[in-house]
Amino acid sequence: MAFAVSEAASGAASGATSGVESDSVAVLLDDEPVQPWQYDRSRAPVAVKVLVAGGFGVGKTTFVSSVSEITPLRTEAVMTQASVPTDDLTGTPDKSTTTVAMDFGRITLADDLVLYVYGTPGQERFWFMWDDLVRGAIGGLVLADTRRLRDCFPALDYFESCGLPYAVAVNHFEGSKSYEPEDVREALTIPPDVPVVIMDARRRATVVESLLTLVGHALDATPEQSVPHRSD
Repeated sequence: MAFAVSEAASGAASGATSGVESDSVAVLLDDEPVQPWQYDRSRAPVAVKVLVAGGFGVGKTTFVSSVSEITPLRTEAVMTQASVPTDDLTGTPDKSTTTVAMDFGRITLADDLVLYVYGTPGQERFWFMWDDLVRGAIGGLVLADTRRLRDCFPALDYFESCGLPYAVAVNHFEGSKSYEPEDVREALTIPPDVPVVIMDARRRATVVESLLTLVGHALDATPEQSVPHRSD
């Protein structure tokens, strides 16, 4: 996956902040459910941006796809033998594609609050995308797999270094051992004020709960940068 994916990543990086190709836009609009605020300007909500980060194969694409009320935007490339030396498929042997730029979805949490959810690429060779994706975000959610906890340290370090409020969501995979949130906190040496939740990226209810936890923590951590009120 070396050369082909590098080209895809370069193209995605140049277009991440300026828009997506027309066919991707068409995919986003197809079968999109109409929200009340979309046809009533007096009810226009506040939109906030959050990031979903974590190691390779931890479930970021599944997370965004599970929660998005629109058809999610994905930038995936087929994995080839060239990626074998660098991409560990031990925990996800059936994985055949990988995100090379970002995932994107949208969820309306209330009449006055819409979340734009961006999933980051997991492999180190695509980390340059993080600096673009983090702009304007109010917080980040770090997905963790208890079988590979070390894989989420780069995301934890990144959010801490840029001062972005974050929470940790343990994605429970079938066949993996269950742990209590405090056990995960201790293993990752996470500060006591950072939320840690257990969830399943395939179950929308637990994904929504994780996002609500993140938004609440982000607003508590940076009240001066809280979601602005609309002017009438």
